[in-house]
Formats: sequence, C-alpha cells, structure tokens
Amino acid sequence: MILPIYIYGQPVLRKVAEDITPDYPDLKQLITDMWETLAESEGIGLAAPQIGKAIRLSVIDLDVLSDDLPEYKGFRRVYINPHIVEYDESDTNSSEEGCLSLPAIHEKVVRPTRIRVEWDDEEFQHHDEWIEGYLARVMQHEFDHLDGKMFVDRISPLRKQLIKSKLRALTQGRYRCSYRTKPVRR
Repeated sequence: MILPIYIYGQPVLRKVAEDITPDYPDLKQLITDMWETLAESEGIGLAAPQIGKAIRLSVIDLDVLSDDLPEYKGFRRVYINPHIVEYDESDTNSSEEGCLSLPAIHEKVVRPTRIRVEWDDEEFQHHDEWIEGYLARVMQHEFDHLDGKMFVDRISPLRKQLIKSKLRALTQGRYRCSYRTKPVRR
C-alpha cells in the first residue's frame, strides 16, 4: 500500500524515534509498504517518521542511481534500529540534498564522507561497519529523520532565513508534488 509522505511541520518529523523489536506489529508489511511508497515518490530513501511512525526504520534504494553510480547496482537495503556511532570528521563534502518531506526545496549540506553505523537487517542480524561516500551521505540524511532532524537544520542560518517563506508555505499546505502527502492540519 502506498502511504502518504508527512510534510515539513508535522510533529512526528521532530520526534526522536524509538528502537523496535522483532515482534513489532506487521513489520514485514510495513517494510513492503515503505518500498512501494518510496518507488511511487521516486525517492532514494524513506524513514519511518516520514510516514508517521516514530520508529527507527529506514529503507534505502540506490539501485535507481546505478546508471550514474554503477557501484550501487542492486543496492536496496532495510535498516532497523540504525544508529550512527561515529563520524570521521577528517573529510567532509558539500552536496545538494532534497527530501520527500520538503518538496521543491534543495540546499547544499556539508557532511562527513565516512561514518560508523550500527543497525539490524530484516532478519534482525546486527551489523557494525564503516560506510563511505554517497551511501554515507544518504544514511546521514535518512537517519537524521530518526533523530527528529531534517537537512534544513544543517544549513547556515542565512540560507535558512532565505528559504523561510518556502518552509512556511509547506506548513500551510501550499506546495505541489506528484506523490501522496499528509500536510499539517491547521
């Protein structure tokens, strides 16, 4: 089932998400629904708060970029209870980011190029590894959602001031996008 994407201003997007256990109700169906929602919205990552669930669950599909980034051919992963446990601040880069919860807003964000992440896969097998490059950026973006943060929190105060009217428009339901959304109720 394709779920609506929660738009900037929804309180769930600012909550710190909770870890889950293997007996989380209908987890397999929720993951299937997240994949369908991600495909329909033509994104590369989706975190559970973006569909209204304050749980530590995210899906990332980099296969859609494999024409330009062949190293990600077939890359589709589920991350349960992910936590970034270490940032390698010795190398950062600035790159433009967008977000399904912030339609039509794109800004440059500086992030470390290497991070250490712990997570469980769909079988609740634990992983702990260093991640580099583009995947590290995507993970940081998606896992920020699990900590109640969004990429606009990582831009300069001046840039945030310059897009203030766009952010306000989102909270007022004044936006257009091609996928189902759940705007803030006023």
